[in-house]
Order: sequence, then C-alpha cells, then structure tokens
Amino acid sequence: MSTSFAEAIVGFETHLDAGRGYSANTVKAYLIDVQDLAAYLEKQKLSNLEDLELEHIRDWLWQVTQKGATKATVARKSAAVRSFTAWALKSGLTNSDPGLRLRSPKASRTLPKVVSRESLALVFDVLQEKATADNPQGVRDLLAVELLYASGARVSELVGLDLESIDYSRNIMRVMGKGAKQRMIPFGQPARDALDTWIRISRPMLANEKSGRALILNSRGQRIGVRQIYSLVANILEATPTGSAGPHSLRHSAATHLLDGGADLRAVQELLGHASLGTTQIYTHVSIERLRDGYKNAHPRA
Repeated sequence: MSTSFAEAIVGFETHLDAGRGYSANTVKAYLIDVQDLAAYLEKQKLSNLEDLELEHIRDWLWQVTQKGATKATVARKSAAVRSFTAWALKSGLTNSDPGLRLRSPKASRTLPKVVSRESLALVFDVLQEKATADNPQGVRDLLAVELLYASGARVSELVGLDLESIDYSRNIMRVMGKGAKQRMIPFGQPARDALDTWIRISRPMLANEKSGRALILNSRGQRIGVRQIYSLVANILEATPTGSAGPHSLRHSAATHLLDGGADLRAVQELLGHASLGTTQIYTHVSIERLRDGYKNAHPRA
C-alpha cells in the first residue's frame, strides 16, 4: 500500500470514529474494504490518491464479484468507497470525487428466517429445565433468549445492556442501537421472571471485580460477548424443526409474530429501531408468505 493511501486511510478511520454514527462493525468493515481497494490499486502501480478514477473502482469491484462476493457484499464495499472518496474531497486530499457516480448493485433481499412458535416452545422448555438455582449459566441463557425474543433487540444491543438499562417498574429496557441512538423496548412477564431470578440469585454467583455494571455475564464474570450468544442460539435452534439459525432469527420472529397478532407496522418499526418503514415492511411479506403456505396446506381447493 502506498504511503499516500495509507495516510488517507488513517485519516478516514479518525473521521469514522469521530461521532459519525457508524457502528463499530460498520467502521471495521469500511476500513477493511478501503484497505482492500488500496491493495488492489498498488498492484496496478497506482500510488497517488489524486489519480484514483471511477474506472479503477469499477475494475476492483468487478474482480471482487468474480471472486464470488454476494450483491450485499459488493453493495457494502461500494458504500465504503463512496464514503471514503467523499471524505477525501471534503478534506482537500483530492480535487474530485470519483465515487460520486459509482452505482452499487441492489442487494437481493431474501425473506428472513423465522422461528416457528412450535420451535420456540421447545427452546424455552429446554432452557427452563436448565435454569435452576444452582446453574447460573442456565438462568443466564434463558434470560438472553427471553429478552431477544421478547424485545426484538439486536444481539449487540443485548450484550451492551447494563444494570441501569432496565426500568423494572415498567418492564422496559433501554438499548443503544445503530447510529448511537437510544430506544426504549418493552418486554413481557416471562422475560421479567428470568430477569428477577438472574439479578437476585444467579448474577451474584458469577460477578467479580471485572463485572462492572454489565447486566449479562459470562462464566468468568465479564460482560458476555456476541459470539457466545450466537453459539447459544444456533446450538439450541439446531435441535428444533426450524434448524440452526443465529440470534437475528429471534428478532425476525418477534417482528413477524407481532404483525401476525395484529400489531401496527409503525409500532414494530419503533420496536426494532428501523430508520425506514420500508425496512420493517419486509416482515409483512413474511406474514403473507406464511399465510400463503397455510392456505396451500389447509384449503381443499388451494
């Protein structure tokens, strides 16, 4: 990587970190994407940022596509480069913005995987059986899944909860979502019951000087990580008719089941923290698909 590109990327990282509203995962992905572009340009003997042109970016994206990248990946890389070139122009590092005319492919939107109510019943039966007074990890696992499904929260939002994030008087939790935006999410009585047991009995059994104010702890008493929650959900769903799926499937399920039950679309949008109502509308398609499947299976003249 040439020095000029390396210096620009360092400045770009500072820009992304300086309260731009990007999540840590987005910052990391954007930096990797721009570094990947810089490595490609270095092979093309392009060392000056000012010499970067639209065709160079298009050639790089074409190679990325040829290596099997999905449309979603190419779309994200395009967004990363557009953000980088716009910042470079605004910072005076270039005299033009070659990414301004870059069009990214529309990512094909597949319907999210929804955990059936039958599978969820099996999941909670298994978790309840393990959530005994002498098994704090079992109570924690039950609490994690209860909160994910009850609230529709992202797993990153779940692991970021602190003790002060819970309003016990109203059964509401405060999460930090994408773009550093806070929102309040209600949860039901089963999640409250698991939370009460965790706070009174199980968390003190795991807590130590490293725990801080983190709500959910791992076996070492530290704030639990995303990977551990992912493994928990994937493993327990694998034994159900739904099959293996990550924690995001519980978010999808919460939204779909709410709409199936007659919840208002904008209320679900608010619950999930979607900036656009269009993002939430995908769950209406899920419900329609479920209705169509039920019709085909049940109606004698389907």
